Amino acid sequence: MKLKHTLLAGLMAVATTLSANAIAQDWPKQKIELIVGFAPGGGTDITARTLARHLERELGSTVVVINRPGASGSIGLSHVARAKPDGYTIGMTNMPGLVSLPIEREAGFTLDSFSYLGNLVRDPSGFSVTLNSKYETLQDIIDDAKQRPGEINYGSTGVGTDDHLALVLFERATGTQMNHVPYNGAGPLRTAVLGEHTEIGGMNLGEAMPYHNQTLRILAQASEERSPLAPEVPTFKELGVDLVFASERGIVGPKGLPQNVVERYEAALKTIADNPEFQKEMMQQFTEMDYLPGDEWLTRLRAADKDFRDLWAQQKWVD
Repeated sequence: MKLKHTLLAGLMAVATTLSANAIAQDWPKQKIELIVGFAPGGGTDITARTLARHLERELGSTVVVINRPGASGSIGLSHVARAKPDGYTIGMTNMPGLVSLPIEREAGFTLDSFSYLGNLVRDPSGFSVTLNSKYETLQDIIDDAKQRPGEINYGSTGVGTDDHLALVLFERATGTQMNHVPYNGAGPLRTAVLGEHTEIGGMNLGEAMPYHNQTLRILAQASEERSPLAPEVPTFKELGVDLVFASERGIVGPKGLPQNVVERYEAALKTIADNPEFQKEMMQQFTEMDYLPGDEWLTRLRAADKDFRDLWAQQKWVD
């Protein structure tokens, strides 16, 4: 009887594996949804829409970008975490929210909720103001914030995003305090800054550069060194503020994707990252390449998880 049960269990396991492989080999058969947890018009959304065109070519299937904004990106990521693991629903992540949101709140997902397919790009954090702002330099902000603690409005794309954490680290480095105002994405945030509803916009370099010296002025960006994509924009570090921070954007699927589907995605993302056309498009969007395969990316995320838990142990935020 025991031998019969063992044999039956083995046959069932083989059948399950063969079924999963058959699905994967026949995949994709229908359109793929690429979920973005922010409003249209921001850096994550623009990167996703560019990637979608390249994925269509590599996978031979329609890729539709769907925006599910809200809760600093957690609505979109939790949607991906709950999706059927068949490869037809994937999400563009935004680091640090991917790591920080489950620490800060009941986000509907954790780091263990996903299959990690690859990180693609990074986009440094930055501070931007309107051209007619009284803040002409970063030092102007520091001086005013020290005189009026908690009174200067600083907008971000949400609690726990890189824009928000850049503010927290800036305040710690300078001994200042500002009033944090979260928005649902870089598009609404940029509108608020241009409408002078908020005085400083915490926007990534790629989100602000198309408007730099036209309607916005970027006072500083948070790379180690000046970006070759924006050589005229100084770094926080060279202006005396020890702040290095960026949004990292990659692709995940629900946990449990068939291995063959994972391999198809990983191969496609590697090909796209190596494609000079895609690299040129990222350069035009003032976004830096930062490709990592899924397993190496997850290792980096787990290291970041420890750092953010230490940060959250000192301070807690809510929307």
